[in-house]
Amino acid sequence: MSDTTRLIIVAVGGQGNLLASSVLGEAALLSGIPFRMSEIHGMAQRGGVVESSLVFGKAGSTIISDGEADVLVGFEPSETLRALNKCNSKTIVVTNISPLPPFTVAIGKGVYPDLNQLQSLIRAKTAKLIALDAAAMAKEAGNVMAVNIVLLGALTRTGVLPLTAETVKAAIRSKTKPAFLDVNLKAFDMGFRQNS
Repeated sequence: MSDTTRLIIVAVGGQGNLLASSVLGEAALLSGIPFRMSEIHGMAQRGGVVESSLVFGKAGSTIISDGEADVLVGFEPSETLRALNKCNSKTIVVTNISPLPPFTVAIGKGVYPDLNQLQSLIRAKTAKLIALDAAAMAKEAGNVMAVNIVLLGALTRTGVLPLTAETVKAAIRSKTKPAFLDVNLKAFDMGFRQNS
């Protein structure tokens, strides 16, 4: 294993990408692992794309070029597909398969990609695809907004990041508002168990 792990998280504004990124940053800090992060916001406040690049280990830059991601986490399936250029044949992809269709689809000006076809395209280009209905799991955990934490659970389970479940949970405890803590810990466990 190389001493750096490059992770891309793609989401639509409002899906909790920033909380997920800050939880992973806190977990890296608790583990004593060098960590760098950068974010690109595309009109996030209007349901646009938010992309975070997270680099664990020694690295000179947070820029993750095309084909360089070790792992891609997509909070929204069409955004996962759109970020596929960052992946290579060894990349592990974790994606929510519950669509949040963009405004253009909602008003009939666009077509949402077929979910089975979308998964086939991702599988063809990467080492492993973990596809789960994170929205349904988040709802079951007690808050439909916990999609981000469900996906963190599934991501942690892959073992591709140098972080333990205990450390990520400790980071969730320190980064989550008390009112949402129980739900988030439950959501994490559900995502973690799903990917086994």
